[in-house]
Amino acid sequence: MREKFYGLADAWSLGKEDDLNKEEKGQAIAELKDRFSEAKAVIFTDYKGMTVAELYDLRRLLREGGVEYRVVKNTLARIAAQDTPVSAGRDAFKGPVAVAIGYDDPVTAAKKVLEFSKKNEKLKLRGGVIEGKFFGVDEVKDVATLPSREVLLSMMAGAFQAPLSKLAAALSATVSSFAYAVHSLKTKRES
Repeated sequence: MREKFYGLADAWSLGKEDDLNKEEKGQAIAELKDRFSEAKAVIFTDYKGMTVAELYDLRRLLREGGVEYRVVKNTLARIAAQDTPVSAGRDAFKGPVAVAIGYDDPVTAAKKVLEFSKKNEKLKLRGGVIEGKFFGVDEVKDVATLPSREVLLSMMAGAFQAPLSKLAAALSATVSSFAYAVHSLKTKRES
């Protein structure tokens, strides 16, 4: 669903919602609601003072991480947030707001936004909703320090594998010792 824009993405991402008729606003709300429902993380930012070129660079950086960046109209975003995990952050839709929406890994969305905000101080972090829970600015920064989902999964797999490897080695050693003892006993009886 997130690939299909119904021709409205430019309208609702550029703050031109006032130019939309009632039906188009309804479609924009429905589309934004679908995106909020699918999102693992929605990071709220204040983009005031950024140039078009800076916004382009930010979108390109986020797109590399599978994160979408949209400037949203607060009233439409508040309506779209109802009955979605993003409703936990409805109060963040005040003033100039843009959202970074991460669909796969919530850590990546936070990392990429913070990475850009370190290079460009005009981008201000306002908080975020990660897997249905609202996080303040400091908490989003803490989430950004976590390893990615893939790294955490490999760490967990390694933790599970280590005891099994030790058990297999111990069992193998026991079987080898037993076989050696039987062979030794057989050799002793034959002599």
